[in-house]
Order: sequence, then C-alpha cells, then structure tokens
Amino acid sequence: MALPLFLLPLLLLLPLLAESKLSLDYYQKTCPDFPKIIQQVVTDKQLASPTTAAGALRVFFHDCVVGGCDASVLLSSNNVNTTERDNDINRSLPGDAFDLVIRAKTALELQCPGIVSCSDILAEATRDLVTMVGGPFYPIRLGRKDSRESKSSDVEGHIARANMSMTQIIDIFAGKGLNIQEMVALSGAHTIGFSHCSEFSNRIFSFSKTSQIDPSMNPQYAERLRELCENYTKDSTIAAFNDAITPGKFDNMYYVNLRRGLGLLASDQAMASDPRTKPFVDLYAANQTAFFDAFSRVMEKVTVFNVKTGNKGEVRRRCDASNELQSNGNPMDANAKH
Repeated sequence: MALPLFLLPLLLLLPLLAESKLSLDYYQKTCPDFPKIIQQVVTDKQLASPTTAAGALRVFFHDCVVGGCDASVLLSSNNVNTTERDNDINRSLPGDAFDLVIRAKTALELQCPGIVSCSDILAEATRDLVTMVGGPFYPIRLGRKDSRESKSSDVEGHIARANMSMTQIIDIFAGKGLNIQEMVALSGAHTIGFSHCSEFSNRIFSFSKTSQIDPSMNPQYAERLRELCENYTKDSTIAAFNDAITPGKFDNMYYVNLRRGLGLLASDQAMASDPRTKPFVDLYAANQTAFFDAFSRVMEKVTVFNVKTGNKGEVRRRCDASNELQSNGNPMDANAKH
C-alpha cells in the first residue's frame, strides 16, 4: 500500500529530528562507557593538577557564550585564521583544561571512534569536576556536535571583563537570556580557581589620586596581595586564588568573602554593594543550598546554549582542528592516529 504523499516529507525529516534531540542517554548504545571513561580521566587529571576543575569551568563558559556550546574555543589557530582561543581574553585560559579534553578524547576514540563530540566531552567533564570538588550535581543532556569554525573576532562583547561596570556586565548576561540572579549565581564559579595579578593590579597599586588601594577592599587583604604581586610586571604568571579562604572547594565562601571586602576582582566585589545584585550575594552567603540550587539550574541552561545538532556540526576526530583541516593535511595533525 502506497503512503500518502503528504507523509513523505515528514518521514524524510524523522531521522534528522531524532538526531537533533539532546538526551541524557545519548551514548547508551553507541558508547556505553562514555560516563565511566570521562570520570576516570577527570579523576586522574584533577588529582594530578588541582586547578583543573576551575580551568575546565572557565573554558566551558568561554566556549558556550560565544556561538554556543560547540567546542569552538578548542580549535587552534593556523596561518589563515586566528581562532577564539587566541583572542586576548582567552590567552590566559589554563592549559590543564585543554589537556583534560585531549586525554578524554584520546581514550574515547580508542573505545568508540568517531562517536563522541569534543563539546559533549567538555560539558560532561566540567560537571564531573564541579561535583568532584564539592559542588552540586546537575544533569548534562548529550548529543552536541562540534563547530567547524572559530574566529577570534567573534569573542568581543560576549565575555565580561573585570574592569567593566555592573551595568555592562548585566547587559552582557541579559544578551544571553540570563537574568541578574542567574548572573550572580554563575559568578559563584569564582569560588574555585585563580586570577593573574594583571586582572586586579589596578585595585592594589595606584587605585586613585587619593588612595593606592581600592577602598572597597579589605586593607589587610590588599596589603597581602601587594606583596604577592610586587613583581607581576616582570612575571605575568603570578596569580592569586579567587577565594582566599577555601580556594580548592566549591562552596559559598566566595559570597561570604565579598561581604568582607575579600573579593579579588573589581567586578566581583561590586556585586556586594550594587542594589541590583546585593540581595543575591547576601542570600548565597547565608545559604549554600540556595546557591547550589541556583547554580545547578543556570548551568543546565548554559549547557544547551545554541548547541549544534544534526548536520549543523560534526564530531571532530581531534578537538583542536576541524575534520576538513585534518583531511587537507593540517600541520597539527601529523601525530594523529585516528
């Protein structure tokens, strides 16, 4: 019996519709050991390098807010294109996070070649790291495809800088569909990790004509930072923990610190006094459960920002180059074994 003609377009679309959906069990049949492999790589890497969790969280966020969660930030520049990774705001992204993805991708390619995208690896590994250092668990829907391109010029205006006004930062987050409370909750990611002295030096050296130190900063804290960063112009690697009290633990101490003038970055400290953000800082400082709940909800939202599915992306064979570049003899592909 012949099918009605009006059903044919729908039947042709069904495979694409099925492929375009993200799901919690996306790799259950094609790569059933995916979560176990990610967890093993994450555990080994975090134990060897305890700043990996913070690094992965930062890389993941920088990826998702520029064009969506598509691993575009992992692509390396070449002689004809400068990628997001080499934009000035991304040059300080920690190498441990990139190494983590490479290790996971290598392990997965051995187990189930050509199946798992780099963007799914980054999303899952970041969540596992957050929970490993004490943070909340949140579900990751899988099935993202990787971007085929990445441009440095696409980055500006999508990532907040430490010297921006609170209004500018609120506007950037609003452009991503995130409200003020969600912005404050996401900023809690700074409860782990570190910032280089150049990112806050203006707060501790010659802040103004009347004060060397930003008056919103705890004076004793500022003096310790001045000692730490004394030679930062000669050594750009000198850095301070974002959370001076519990730097390796994902908790609500970041907000407690802000209320005490112990915020490292100007943009963070400003949240404790701005009337639009202060109520949420106070809430999360007093109630870690409220922070964890809010962080989990907003991370679920961020993880699906403009994801590429179906034929809108690809599963890269290597995370630092598109498949087309690799096929055309990308010089970075010389050691690839896929």
